[in-house]
Amino acid sequence: MEGMPEQTQDDTGRDRDDDGRARNARPRDRFGRPLPFGSAGVPRIPEDLDLPPAETLDYAQRLLDEGLAFNAHEVLEAAWKNGPFAEKSLWQGLAQFAVGLTHIQRGNAKGARTLLKRASDRLSAYGTAPYGIDSPGLVERAHTLLMALEQGKPISDTDLRARLTVSH
Repeated sequence: MEGMPEQTQDDTGRDRDDDGRARNARPRDRFGRPLPFGSAGVPRIPEDLDLPPAETLDYAQRLLDEGLAFNAHEVLEAAWKNGPFAEKSLWQGLAQFAVGLTHIQRGNAKGARTLLKRASDRLSAYGTAPYGIDSPGLVERAHTLLMALEQGKPISDTDLRARLTVSH
């Protein structure tokens, strides 16, 4: 796939890049689950993605709007890993929020509760977020989803279409 580093396998059969770091070259379904080699999966987010904050948020939002929370998580995780140290907990909270949505999509209520709680805690602790990020709205959405999970209520695709930024 264009933009992906060359893959090799080690003695355990795990994919490795040219630098020997573990990588999973298998295609993924829309919820981020690995598919068999040769399957048609959704396009992967490049490992070296490094966008400015506004572009990161726009890209992640488009993915969330398309129901691709796992891919949105990968975009937000890239910002967490590449952004300024002072913002790492903010981007980590956003990435964890998207992973929480991914777990809901996969039917993993326990994983969803864990990640949504972490995201809520991290976003609340960060305080006022830059770039128009709607931390209070995301924390409220996380709490609403957590309550629905606890009560065993159905969660619709619309419930998972969170807004990352304040709408104008």
